[in-house]
Amino acid sequence: MPATAGRSGAPQPTGAPSPSGPSASVGIRLLDAPVNRRDDTRAHRYIVDHVKPGTTIKRRVAVKNSSDIDRPVALYAAAAEVTATGFVFAPDRTENELSSWIRVEPDEKTLAPDQEIEALVTITVPRNAEAGERYAVVWAEVSGAGDRNVRQIGRAGIRVYLSVGPGGEPPSGFEVGPLTGSREADGTPVVTAEVRNTGRRALDLAGDLWLTDGPGGLSAGPVKAEAKTLPLGGSATVRVVLDRRLPDGPWSAKLDLASGWTRRSVTGTVTFGAAPATVSVAADRSDEVLTGGLVTSGLLLALFAVYAYRRRTRFRPTVPAA
Repeated sequence: MPATAGRSGAPQPTGAPSPSGPSASVGIRLLDAPVNRRDDTRAHRYIVDHVKPGTTIKRRVAVKNSSDIDRPVALYAAAAEVTATGFVFAPDRTENELSSWIRVEPDEKTLAPDQEIEALVTITVPRNAEAGERYAVVWAEVSGAGDRNVRQIGRAGIRVYLSVGPGGEPPSGFEVGPLTGSREADGTPVVTAEVRNTGRRALDLAGDLWLTDGPGGLSAGPVKAEAKTLPLGGSATVRVVLDRRLPDGPWSAKLDLASGWTRRSVTGTVTFGAAPATVSVAADRSDEVLTGGLVTSGLLLALFAVYAYRRRTRFRPTVPAA
């Protein structure tokens, strides 16, 4: 299901779709995308567009009750932002500028078990809207019965990335640093690369890693690679975790990354090496031993002096009086 999921509460970065809230779940997916974004993979998962002030756009979404009981489903838009931690949901129905432009019809519907309906998302951009990219989420929400004092909320959503401004769409771009191979403490090989957003739109990076020309002519891949959403000017580390049985190398590596129709590739030679050794460091007690030795030696010398004195006193010859 090309949607994100989250629990109402504190803001949280998005990840892979996952259940949230009550066991009775709800799903939402995008049904259409702009014709001019046919090759933009993000536009088939999220609402992604660039429009001029005063423009109105519409998107159809499918909403499904996958539980085995009737469920009232609420449909609405709420705030989101892109930060250094990724795409972040605001709690509950927090509003921002973009979410205030969004209307979902119907806004509530009771769905039978496994029933799916279409809903219409309308985004009306004011004529006086300032240029820039804005973020929100279109949510489908169900409520579940917890104990007397707890109301469980489950929701799934579709992200909205809307750029507003005159003329053409702001450019998207990113740079990928050199590929590096290493092993984690348990011996798992990992390939990493630093990525920096050099464009003027947020990025959702995904791609594949290939390894070729390994020991004995071995090859591996493609292995999926993914990074958190990158804000304007932001950076992140792409980590590709591999099978721990892979030999050290060297390997010829190729990483392909894309955000929508913006694509980059980087190649290099990587070697994983041995797993980091675990080193036990004993406490340095040399001062204690040395001090103890000096104290002991001093005590022995003192005892020996007392013994010698008593011995000389005991056997001293008696001199007759004159």
